[in-house]
Order: sequence, then structure tokens, then C-alpha cells
Amino acid sequence: MNTNQGYIAKTYPFPVKRFCRTMDLREDPELIAEYCKRHSKEEAWPEIRAGIREVGILEMEIYIMGSHLFMIVETPVDFDWDKAMAQLAQLPRQQEWETYMSIFQKCNPTDTANDKWTMMERIFYLYD
Repeated sequence: MNTNQGYIAKTYPFPVKRFCRTMDLREDPELIAEYCKRHSKEEAWPEIRAGIREVGILEMEIYIMGSHLFMIVETPVDFDWDKAMAQLAQLPRQQEWETYMSIFQKCNPTDTANDKWTMMERIFYLYD
């Protein structure tokens, strides 16, 4: 895909809010390629995708540049991040997935998704 063409964002018939998070991968091209493969529709575990939706997340996108990841999470306005992440950590296979993915990430293998990803602060926006 030509990234200069942009990505179409899903719209909802209600207001949503966005969370932006970041994480770094180990700087190894083979590991990075495998990390991307494991996140493809064909390879990502269905239980993980279902669990993300189960805790109330509407959309999740992960972007990569070199070994740097950027994640955008869209949720309903009343979404409680801490409550949802605590719930997500308890879902079947979630910790197994985190351990499975940890070999690629600069993190502790026992970290939860919430521990691995750092919340980013918005410093600029164009709309009113």
C-alpha cells in the first residue's frame, strides 16, 4: 500500500474517544517481520481479537516505523481504560499471547499489554 494515500477511518453514529500508545520492538529485522506476520488477520489469534472487542474497544490500529510501534485505540466516550485493561488481562489466552509476543518487544515477558504500551500525550489537534 502507498502510505501517502492514507488510511480510511471507520466512523460511528456516536462520539468516540481515542487513546494513543507506543512501544519499541527489538531492533532485529527478522524479529520485526515475524512480529508483523503474527499480527496479520491470518495469524492473530481469534480469542485475542474477540477479547479486545469484549472489553469495549471499537477499533485498534498498530502502525510501525522501523522498530517503533504506534497504536490507536478508539472507544466509546464513557470507556474506562484502567477497568478495561484489568478485564483484558484476565481473559483466556491473553497472558499467553503477551508471552508469545514478548520475544519481539523491549519488555518483560510477564508484562500485561497495559504494562508494555506507553500512553502518549496529545500536544496538538487541528479541529475545534
